[in-house]
Amino acid sequence: MARLFGTDGVRGLANGPLTAELTLDLSVAAAHVLGEAGAFRHADGHRPRAVVGRDTRISGQFLEAAVVAGLASAGVDVLLLGVLPTPGVAHLTGALDADLGVMLSASHNPMPDNGIKFLSRGGVKLDDAIESAIEKRLREPWHRPTGADVGRVDTYDAAVADYAGHLVSTVGHPLAGLRVVLDCAHGAASAAGPLALRDAGADVVAICAEPDGLNINDRCGSTHLDVLQRAVLEHGADAGFALDGDADRCLGVDHQGTIVDGDQLLAILALALRDAGSLRSETVVATVMSNLGFVQAMRREGVGVRQTKVGDRYVLEAMRVGSYTLGGEQSGHVIMTEHATTGDGILTALQVLGRMAKTGGSLQELAAVMTRLPQVLVNVPDVDKSRTDEDALLAAAVAEAEAELGESGRVLLRPSGTEPLVRVMVEATTATQAQDVADRLADVVRQRLALP
Repeated sequence: MARLFGTDGVRGLANGPLTAELTLDLSVAAAHVLGEAGAFRHADGHRPRAVVGRDTRISGQFLEAAVVAGLASAGVDVLLLGVLPTPGVAHLTGALDADLGVMLSASHNPMPDNGIKFLSRGGVKLDDAIESAIEKRLREPWHRPTGADVGRVDTYDAAVADYAGHLVSTVGHPLAGLRVVLDCAHGAASAAGPLALRDAGADVVAICAEPDGLNINDRCGSTHLDVLQRAVLEHGADAGFALDGDADRCLGVDHQGTIVDGDQLLAILALALRDAGSLRSETVVATVMSNLGFVQAMRREGVGVRQTKVGDRYVLEAMRVGSYTLGGEQSGHVIMTEHATTGDGILTALQVLGRMAKTGGSLQELAAVMTRLPQVLVNVPDVDKSRTDEDALLAAAVAEAEAELGESGRVLLRPSGTEPLVRVMVEATTATQAQDVADRLADVVRQRLALP
C-alpha cells in the first residue's frame, strides 16, 4: 500500500480520499502513538491537550469536527484555535504547552483539496518514523475511555491576537513609513497577517483577505503574483508580499513590480542575521534547487551554504543537526529557528521589512545582493528514473555539459519522488544556453532511460 503521509502531512481531495472517517482515525492513531512515545504529559494527572487550527477551506469545518471527535474520544482535551496559519498553530502548540498540534490545510493546493498535519510538543513536525507508526495503528482495536475520562473541547479566542503579538515581538526596528501590500490568498493569514504588519508600524494594504470558504488560492497568493504586482504599482507601495493558503511561505514584489523570490528573500535575511551576529556558524541552509546566483552571492559575502534535498522537512532536519538559524527554499518557505519551528510567511515579510527600515534600502536594492542566473527545468516523463545515476553515457553527457558551463552554470538531474519522470535543471549565464543544454540532456535521458 502506498504511504499515506506525504512530505507535509496527509493531503487529498476533501470528502474524496480525505474523508471525515480517515481524519478521525488518523487523530485517534496519532493520540495513541504520541502518547506511548512519551510526548504526552501524565505525571501531573491531567489529560493530554491538543490545539487544532485550520485554513479557510469550507471542508475544514467538517474535518475539524472529525479531528475533535477522534482526539476527545481518545481522552485528549482539545482547544480550537479557529482559522490560523500553520506557523501560528506551531507557535501556540509551544506557547500553550500543548502535547499535540493539528493543522487542517492543503497549503497552496486548490480549494477542493485539504490536508491534516500533526505537530508534536513544541510545535515540531513529526519525523518519518512517527508518521509510519501512526499509519500502522490506523483502525486498530483500542480501549475507549468513558465517563469523566473522555476529552473536553473548548475554544481559544485569543489565537490570532497571541500569534500576531508574537510576530510583532520579533521585529527589532519600527516599520513606520513603509507602505506594503499583503496578498493573503483568501487564506489562513487573512486576519493575522494585516494585524501583525500594522501593529509593527507599517501602512498595510491588504488584498485577497476576504475568505468565503471557496476562494482560497483562487487566482491570488504566492502562485499568482500578477495580482500583487498590479496592486503594488497601483498603491505606490514600497514592497508587496504574497502568502499561500496556510501562510507558511512568502514571495515578494519590489516597488517597481519585479518579483523577489525565495532565494532572494533568503539572501537578504542571511545578511541581516549575519550583521546582527545571529547567523549560526555563518551558514544558511538551502536546497539543491536554489539558484546558483544565491550560492555565489553567499560565497562573496563569506556566508556558507549547506544544501539539502528539495523539501522544507529536509531543510529543517539539516538545521536541527547543525543548529543553524536560517534556512529556506526558492518557493519562499523560509525557516528562522530563533522565532519559529516551521516556515512562516508573515514572519518572513516582517523581517525583510525590518531590514528595509533599518538600512534605508529598498527591497530592490537589498535583493540585488544576488544575481539570478537563468534557470531552465525540463521534465522528461515515461522513463526509468531508478537508473538516473547508473547510466554511463548519461553521466558522460552530464559531465560534458558541466564542462561547457564551467563555474558560471550547473546541471542537476533529479528523479521525481512521485512520478515516472526525471527533472533536468540547467543554469547558465544566458537563458538561451540554459535551454539548449537542458534540451540536449533531456534528449539523452529519453534515449537512455526509456521504459521498455
